[in-house]
Amino acid sequence: MDERHIQKSYWLQHSADLSVEAMMLDSKAAHLDKEERPEVLSLLPPFEGKSVIELGAGIGRFTGELALKAGQLLAVDFIDTAIKKNETINGHHNHVKFLCADVTSPNMSNNVSEGSVDVVFSNWLLMYLSDIEVEKLAERMVRWLKDGGYIFFRESCFHQSGDSKRKYNPTHYREPRFYTKVFKECHMSDNTGNSFELSLVGCKCIGAYVRNKKNQNQICWIWQKVRSQDDRGFQRFLDRVEYSHKSILRYERMYGPGFVSTGGLETTKEFVAKLGLKPGQKVLDVGCGVGGGDFYMAENFDVEVIGIDLSINMISLAIERAIGLNYAVEFDCADCYRKTYPENTFDVIYTRDTMLHVKDKPTLFRSFYKWLKPGGKILITDYCKSAGSPSLEFAEYIKKGGYYLHDIKAYRQVWLPVLLATSSGFSFTHLISTEIV
Repeated sequence: MDERHIQKSYWLQHSADLSVEAMMLDSKAAHLDKEERPEVLSLLPPFEGKSVIELGAGIGRFTGELALKAGQLLAVDFIDTAIKKNETINGHHNHVKFLCADVTSPNMSNNVSEGSVDVVFSNWLLMYLSDIEVEKLAERMVRWLKDGGYIFFRESCFHQSGDSKRKYNPTHYREPRFYTKVFKECHMSDNTGNSFELSLVGCKCIGAYVRNKKNQNQICWIWQKVRSQDDRGFQRFLDRVEYSHKSILRYERMYGPGFVSTGGLETTKEFVAKLGLKPGQKVLDVGCGVGGGDFYMAENFDVEVIGIDLSINMISLAIERAIGLNYAVEFDCADCYRKTYPENTFDVIYTRDTMLHVKDKPTLFRSFYKWLKPGGKILITDYCKSAGSPSLEFAEYIKKGGYYLHDIKAYRQVWLPVLLATSSGFSFTHLISTEIV
């Protein structure tokens, strides 16, 4: 049998009772769904009044939620009984259409026209396609999207998560870097000569699985369709030059496994000791790199850690290394300027040798202040320059690297806008660490 017949046979077998447990292939699906579904929905770009296509919609676990905001929604699945149940549950939404179709079929183009969709959403779909099918579908998704539209997809990587018994399992549990590479390399031109590609907005573990199963293999990606000439220079610089895969491994040979900056594990131990971490606390690591400090904190202090970094290569390696470790650590490829967290979320914000990349530090520090709980701590280490003008050679080095360096006195002054804008302020316990009081 070919790939499509194998996958259809597999899902006909596992969707016989059309339950949430069957769709998630997990006996604890009802419990997981209460935490996981809101989390997935919270990651989506704004889609109020927009055109959305949901691929692999199944019985409608997400369809009803998407329908509450979408202007138009097309729910697609290749199992007839599943899409019919979805229509029975959600058919009262007049702006929702239901389609039984295989996403790899050429007939999909008859139902989705080029440049007509704002958001393409899929949850557990690509792992049921062959490598070639994933590549072709990625190209079609880009064509379906409007300029500035988004793709969201979530997949199981490396190994299965659900505990359902299976006689055979044709699922493709790929490494995350496969999906990143396929979508990163998607390019298209329209009939007016405009060239488009996909820009990565975010890539992260699904926190519900990290918290409930210590499982980092549930990973989602958010991509935006952009014109190829649009400038995304800094992220490109990080991944192609400073933190290419080879460069990361070279840094690790110097500083130790898991570390890409001076001091490695020894300085990590020294600085983390200042934080007084307690079991169950929540830590945000901004500029986490390949996660060495996060693994250390989670393993030795039983804290929950979220590590974010702008480098796709760093986060991909961090996620791969987290697989199989029984730690509450999740990773997110994201721009710290664009991230939002609820107020009073974290006990500690930890950032090592990252702020030199940040031009507008006061704005970011104000975000840190909001995200911290009362009494929460911030620890920052950063590279500084000596007072006065740098040499011509060093000035050229700073410019080439895109660094924003201050002397120690000026670094203190950077905090003044934050101190003036907050009623309680900070107390400085060290030149490189602060504490909210």
